[in-house]
This record gives sequence, structure tokens and C-alpha cells, in this order.
Amino acid sequence: MFVRTIEPAFHDTDALGHINNTRLPAWFELARNDLFRLFTPDLDPRQWRLIMARMEIDYRAELYYGHDIEIRTYLTRLGTSSFTVTQEARQNGALANLGHTVLVQFDHDAKRAVPIEGELRRALEAHLQEPEAIDA
Repeated sequence: MFVRTIEPAFHDTDALGHINNTRLPAWFELARNDLFRLFTPDLDPRQWRLIMARMEIDYRAELYYGHDIEIRTYLTRLGTSSFTVTQEARQNGALANLGHTVLVQFDHDAKRAVPIEGELRRALEAHLQEPEAIDA
């Protein structure tokens, strides 16, 4: 599991006084950088090996300015060429938002999915968790 701490900025809030729902996709993407480095260590977009196939976020509770947000990132499924990244946004220890993103290892020149194999597969397996652990 990868863990990142986000310190919300004042501009992240909305008129209702909590963190705007548009911030979560950006924060989840930022928190996936540790995972992205397994594929492209220097994050060079010219060497990018992934595409996003799906993204969903469950907004379970509000997040607020003035309190750090912990983003937990791990895998809940590892297929032949795709995998599901699950992310939790927690504030003051409570789960507030839950996201799932399906990523595919992709050859952009050939326009096709590529199997995840060898050391890369082992590195991803180290971050694989059972789905039952999500609601903890």
C-alpha cells in the first residue's frame, strides 16, 4: 500500500465550506504517482505505458479544510494486462471517499494492451489486497 498526505488549500473548498468534489480525482491521480513509477520510473510521458479504462468515486462523507487528508493506494485486482487501483481518502482516521480506477498496460504505438509480466507483476502483487479489507 502506498500512502500520501494531502494538506488541502483554501482554494480547494467550495461554497458549502467543504472540499470540492472535483479535487478528489486530481488527488487520487497524484497519489497514483508511486504506482506509476513502477511502470515509468522517471514519469516521462514519452515513455508512458498505461491508459485509464475506468474511474469511479464514492463520496461517503465531506472532507474539510484545515485537516490533512490521507490517501491510501493499493490494488484489488491484477489481471493479465489490466488492474484495479483502489484508493481511500481518510480524514481524522475516518474513510470519507473511496475510488476505483482500472488501468491497462498499453503499447501506444501498436494501440494494444500488453501483458504485465516478470518483475513488474511481482512489484504490483506486493500492493494487492483482498476486497474485503476495503471497508475497514
